Amino acid sequence: MVNPQGDPGDAPGSDLHLELPAEPGSRRGALMAALREAIRTGRLAPGTRLPPYRSLAADLGLARNTVAEAYAELVAEGWLTARQGSGTQVARRAQPPKSDAPRRPTTPNRPSRPAYNLVQGTPDASAFPRTAWLASARRALTAAPNDAFGPGDPRGRIELRHAVAEYLARARGVRADPARIVICSGFAGALRLLGEVRSGTVAVEAYGLGHYRSLLAAAGLRTVSLPVDAHGACVEKLDGTRAQTVLLTPAHQFPTGGPLHPERRAAVVDWARAGGGLVLEDDYDGEFRYDRQPVGAVQGLDPERVVYIGSVSKSLSPALRLGWMVLPGHLVDDVVAAKGDREMFASALEQLTLADFIASGSYDRHVRRMRRHYRRRRDQLIAVLAERAPHVRVTGIAAGLHAVLELPPGTEQSVVRAAAWQGLAVEGLGLYRHDVCGAGPSDGLVVGYGTPPEHAFAGALEALCGALPPAP
Repeated sequence: MVNPQGDPGDAPGSDLHLELPAEPGSRRGALMAALREAIRTGRLAPGTRLPPYRSLAADLGLARNTVAEAYAELVAEGWLTARQGSGTQVARRAQPPKSDAPRRPTTPNRPSRPAYNLVQGTPDASAFPRTAWLASARRALTAAPNDAFGPGDPRGRIELRHAVAEYLARARGVRADPARIVICSGFAGALRLLGEVRSGTVAVEAYGLGHYRSLLAAAGLRTVSLPVDAHGACVEKLDGTRAQTVLLTPAHQFPTGGPLHPERRAAVVDWARAGGGLVLEDDYDGEFRYDRQPVGAVQGLDPERVVYIGSVSKSLSPALRLGWMVLPGHLVDDVVAAKGDREMFASALEQLTLADFIASGSYDRHVRRMRRHYRRRRDQLIAVLAERAPHVRVTGIAAGLHAVLELPPGTEQSVVRAAAWQGLAVEGLGLYRHDVCGAGPSDGLVVGYGTPPEHAFAGALEALCGALPPAP
């Protein structure tokens, strides 16, 4: 059961915690009782491989024959099985007793969890490029230098910073230098770091993620609201806010949709130059556009006044927790110092894998494929609504992974509740409205058409149509 030339403790499954009574008595009987109890309670599940008898004897300070005899007797009783070459295992039919705890009552005729999901914020998880990612992971691991397995550089792996700099310059119009890039754990991680090096007031768009406002508040920063209209954030209002920093989603305002108007892009850079301000550019889904020309990054207008922040949360998966900041030169040292002496959040191996994924062209191929995929989804959403609910106006559809459905005033909450009864998870526009922003767009739904797996998309649209209010 154990290689005679090896340490028995190196055998598979060689660690097993058992507590034997200290009082005098049969050590074999005590061992058998402890194993039966571990199996009976489910701590040792059916199929669990037990350590070789020599290994367990050494761990427990017992004679080898004592353990061997205990194993043999438990096999005879049906608690264990033993096969040549497979070792000793907990018998598959040895099941732990069922719990006598009362079951939680469920609401009749209502599913415990939504059958369909149109909540924005995630890409189609079933479309993750597993084969290409695995190929990059293998190449990256094979070529990884020894220092990749030591304490990480807080700036991030140099391989990824070079790959990101090349990609952003080519695809997003960012003026990127690897020396000014800091890898972070997504946009939230970037915002936490920037919150440590900035002070004062931050202007935020009147519609956006409340989580980000909470992160800024936790860093001791005050937030004020900028109104949003069809041309994006009303940056001309900045002068009256006393803000030193502004957070924007200029490529695709979240969640109302639409890019920041060119005149406003130039105006916000002029504002930052005139007063020493800073623009935080959240480019959360800039790769996905359908009916318009690509919109470059505001950072390209002035790299010393704009922090460009991006991630793979929408393009690949939020599970990777990988993002980047392209910083003005005067902020690099402060952000690195805030991050600490070593990388604590982003795995070096995942960074190397992403670097290879970008450099090999796999990232570009995946983005182009998903752009077609999400455009088909968007077109299907528009077609179904045109047929089933032509009175509902759909906006924010030229880019991104979500759309806004405008609803009659006062109906938003009732529609969200109706969707829940249809087995559909979807969010109202009011969830993203700044609580001090004042008047804004009408009630609406934020529909994440990128979220469902392909097999569930048609059902999700059917449930959505069933929840919408009838034509007036």
